[in-house]
Amino acid sequence: MAKSKSAKLPDTTIVVNKKAKHDFFIEDKFEAGIALLGWEVKSMRQKKVQLIDSYVVIKDGEAILLGCNVTPLDTASTHVICEPDRTKKLLLHSKELSRLWIATQQKGHTCVATKMYWKSHLIKVQIALAKGKQDHDKRVTVKDREWAVNKQRIVRAHNR
Repeated sequence: MAKSKSAKLPDTTIVVNKKAKHDFFIEDKFEAGIALLGWEVKSMRQKKVQLIDSYVVIKDGEAILLGCNVTPLDTASTHVICEPDRTKKLLLHSKELSRLWIATQQKGHTCVATKMYWKSHLIKVQIALAKGKQDHDKRVTVKDREWAVNKQRIVRAHNR
């Protein structure tokens, strides 16, 4: 009896910050929970969220996500005031918070949000310790990516 192909798992990704990989060297990644309001969760189900210029600040022993824009739905409740760029508290362990705080005190290092996704019924944010790239570093990255594509084409053409 032939086995049927396994069903693909549904894509749990809500949004990815592609600009972060372009502007920063990603060094270390963390998974954090996020404190949200009801209308924000409904908007995230519709993928109406942007992480383009979002970053994490550690203040008073708490991690706060800034710059994350959640567009409210048209069908949102009339008695709730929706703030699209509200600051959101990230839920991390104290050891992770202290590690992030120490790392972000170094020159050129920051903490950015790279991805937002579902994990069972919870929304998680992947944050990363990052070091800023300069213009020449960005050019080298683009050159390496183009070479990898060309290398694949050469190998594919050779194997035919």
